[in-house]
Amino acid sequence: MLDPSFFSYVTVMSITPGPNNLMLATSGVNFGMRRTLPMLMGIMVGCAIQTAIAGMLLEVLLQWVSAVRIPLTLLGCGYLIWLSWKIFRAGAPELQEKARPMTLAGGALFQAVNPKAWLMATNVALMYTADSGILVVMVGFMVLNLPCILIWAALGDRLGRHLQEAWKLRLFNTVMALSLVVTTLWMLTEALG
Repeated sequence: MLDPSFFSYVTVMSITPGPNNLMLATSGVNFGMRRTLPMLMGIMVGCAIQTAIAGMLLEVLLQWVSAVRIPLTLLGCGYLIWLSWKIFRAGAPELQEKARPMTLAGGALFQAVNPKAWLMATNVALMYTADSGILVVMVGFMVLNLPCILIWAALGDRLGRHLQEAWKLRLFNTVMALSLVVTTLWMLTEALG
């Protein structure tokens, strides 16, 4: 049986702004809900897999994370900056034909460099897997995570209908890219400070 605090923690961590939710909202705006669903499912599956890995290998993981925390942070932040550039360029009318949303595999693999997802998975594993078991925690995580991230993709999809003019889309993508850059710099400052 899952502790009531599990529901609160996973819901709050899943619904608050972070790299996943910024990416989902941006994908919803640029590609619509249907084309964003594979990425959304990948994020949900990737987070659940992270939680299982963290739960099964907790002691090793904690030693490993402390040893590679800075390199992993730098790698993750570098990837987020690259994604920011991709988001910024997504609003360019000349690139609309080439742009594609992230795939299911891409969404799942993105979790490997997402510092917020690692924090969430590690905390969930630390606090809940010993009493409830990996499988129960994984399923509970996915059930709670899905509606939270679905909200971001749906909001992006709805907002995209109002951003059909090139300048509006470019402005939105610029704001989202800058938000991701600020988030990345904040995480980097905290990790290195």
